[in-house]
Amino acid sequence: MPFRVEDTFRSALAQADRPLAGMWVCSGSPLIAELCAGSGLDWLLIDAEHSPNGLESILAQLQAVHGYPVHAMVRPPVNDTVVIKQYLDLGVQNLLIPMVNSLAEAEAAVAATRYPPQGVRGVGSALARAARWNRVPDYLARANDTISVTVQIESTAAVEAVEDILKVDGVDAVFVGPSDLAASMGLLGQQEHPEVRAAVEHCLAAAKAAGKPAGVNAFNPDTARHYLDHGAGFILVGADVALLARGSEALAAKYIQPSAGDTPASY
Repeated sequence: MPFRVEDTFRSALAQADRPLAGMWVCSGSPLIAELCAGSGLDWLLIDAEHSPNGLESILAQLQAVHGYPVHAMVRPPVNDTVVIKQYLDLGVQNLLIPMVNSLAEAEAAVAATRYPPQGVRGVGSALARAARWNRVPDYLARANDTISVTVQIESTAAVEAVEDILKVDGVDAVFVGPSDLAASMGLLGQQEHPEVRAAVEHCLAAAKAAGKPAGVNAFNPDTARHYLDHGAGFILVGADVALLARGSEALAAKYIQPSAGDTPASY
């Protein structure tokens, strides 16, 4: 089945009449990805930056969630032209590019997703699932329009440059990562710190002013609601591995005396 513009996360955000809620898929398991795809959530983020995901496991998860009423976004480990090319050839339509700190880095991320002359993506459609091995008519002419690019704002430098990043043609949305942002502010592990919240709110306001959607990661329900109230158009509210970790701990606590010490805070 050909990839369509209307299947992109960009299109989903434009058509939505409410914020879109999603979760991380970090286990590397196609079975878990499929379980999450049928949950009723709007979108999944298959992560390869902090998770054991390579090209083969990403491909298997894309195949597993295909056909479910959910949008799959994939985060590569780095903003790299070669890595992005490989992901696109697998059939990834929606990319979340991590650690985009400047106008130039945002432009490079977009260029990596576009065929020349608009960008620098290498041409290998005859070999690639994205083009269904050249079974998709006019894939090369249409491919640029069927890809959605979201860039991640997760440093003080990125917050300072967010207005410029939002001006880049081809950046469809920004996504704020409070964990790395807090660390870059000297507040490691303090995602709820007022200065971190203020920085996130600044990015949400900048995106609204630019007419582009902004999202944020927030596992704490109160924090998630706070950012939704401040204009977040999409949000990640949990992760497969976190749900399994906390759920299995709760199960153990019913039958086994818990050890001393607190459970580490979720991401």
